[in-house]
Amino acid sequence: MSVKGHIAEEAGVGLVESFDLSTDEASLLRLLEAVFQFWETVQFGPIIQGAAYEIKAPCAPRITVMDGYATLDFDQWHMHICIGPTIGNPSDPTDPQIAAKRPCQRAQLYRLIREDAPVSWGVRLFNGDNEQLMTVLLPNPFLDQDDQPCEPNWERLALWDQLRSEFLNLDSDPFDRSGHRFVHG
Repeated sequence: MSVKGHIAEEAGVGLVESFDLSTDEASLLRLLEAVFQFWETVQFGPIIQGAAYEIKAPCAPRITVMDGYATLDFDQWHMHICIGPTIGNPSDPTDPQIAAKRPCQRAQLYRLIREDAPVSWGVRLFNGDNEQLMTVLLPNPFLDQDDQPCEPNWERLALWDQLRSEFLNLDSDPFDRSGHRFVHG
């Protein structure tokens, strides 16, 4: 696992620095559990060209795993994310080529950089076809709890700092606190 960030210009996104995470089932489950401990402050869903789902959880999810799929159950609705090997059920097994594509094969912490400073922080998961499974938008110091611009509140980087520490063995980075305002992409 690399702790050095990779900086790249992503089409339609801009300058992104990403930090690769382990993609074994146990690590991904631990990541989901760590992120969704903060269910009240994160937003999540796929963010793809033409659509951004910024879902807020109604409650803490109950997270279970079966056949490689993590189920995040929010009582009134749930979602499944493939984080490990999947074979289907014995009477109807999953085609091995499809089963090879479904699990998360790239996971990363990332920060979006605008005007030479980070303006957004998150987690992204991608399957074997490099399709996005989910993005989690972490609390942003430039946006209040209602997603309105505000004076920087660096305490809102606590989850980012915790994830860097737990999953990358990195301390907080002064660069994360170098911006002055939210800049939309």
